[in-house]
Amino acid sequence: MAESVPVAQIFKPFSTDVLLQILLIVAMAALLVILIRRLTPWIANRMHGQRRLFLLAGESVLRLLVILATFLLCIPLIIEPTLQNMVALFGAVGLAVGFALKDYTSSLVAGVVAVGEMPYRNGDWIEINGTYGEVTHVGMRTVRIVTPDDTVVAIPHQKIWTESVFNANNGGPHLQCVTDFFLHPRHDAALIRQVLQDVALTSPYLQLDKPVAVIVQEKPWGTHYRIRAYPVDPRQQFRFITDLTVRGKAALTKLEVEFCTLPPGMESGS
Repeated sequence: MAESVPVAQIFKPFSTDVLLQILLIVAMAALLVILIRRLTPWIANRMHGQRRLFLLAGESVLRLLVILATFLLCIPLIIEPTLQNMVALFGAVGLAVGFALKDYTSSLVAGVVAVGEMPYRNGDWIEINGTYGEVTHVGMRTVRIVTPDDTVVAIPHQKIWTESVFNANNGGPHLQCVTDFFLHPRHDAALIRQVLQDVALTSPYLQLDKPVAVIVQEKPWGTHYRIRAYPVDPRQQFRFITDLTVRGKAALTKLEVEFCTLPPGMESGS
C-alpha cells in the first residue's frame, strides 16, 4: 500500500519573502483587472460596429486570463509542483468546494463555459427567463444586463443549464426590430403593405443594406401587419420602433383605415 503524503512534503516552507511575492502578484493582477474593466469600455465606446462589439466581448476573456495566470503563478510558491501533490491538493479543494458551494460553483463553471461558447457577449441584446436588455458585463458568476427601463439585472450563469438564451444580435451589429399594426379587415391590403414599406424605408434610423419586410397575417379579429427591419445601431431599436409606430399610424390615419382592438386575453397570441 502506498504511504500517504505528509503535509510537510506538499506545502513549501512559508516565509516573509513568499508572502511578499504572493501579495505582489495579487496586487498586480487586481490592478490589471481594474485597468481592463475601465479602459475596455472607454475605448470601445469610441468605436462603432463590429470592432466595438469585438473589443467589448474581449474584456471578459482578458480578465479570465489574468485570473488564471495569477493562480498559476501563486500555486508553485505555496506547494511543491509535483504530480502527486497537485492531484492531492486539487482533489481536496474540489471536494470541499463541491459540497459547500454547489450552486456558486455551478455558476462559476457556467461562466467559464459562457466565455468559451459565447451564448452572450458585452453589447449583445439578450432575453433570459423573461428579462430583456443589453449585456454590459460578463463576470465569473453572473452576466449583468441593463433593461430598456435602465434597470441593472444580474443573472447567474447557471441559468444557461436550464433556461433558453434569446440573443437578438449574437455579437453582430445588426438587430431586427418588429413593429405591429392591427387593422380592421375591410381595407386594401396591397396598398397598406406598400404604405408601411415606404414608412420603413424613409426612417432615419433604418439600416439601408439590410432587408425590409412587411408581413401580413389574417386573424379572426382582423389583419395583423408586422414591419421587420434593422436599425443602424442595436441601441437605437426603441427609437426605431417608436419612429415606425408614430409615422405608420399617421400614414394609416390619412387613409382612413379603421384600427382594430384585440379581444381580452389575445394580446400574447396575436
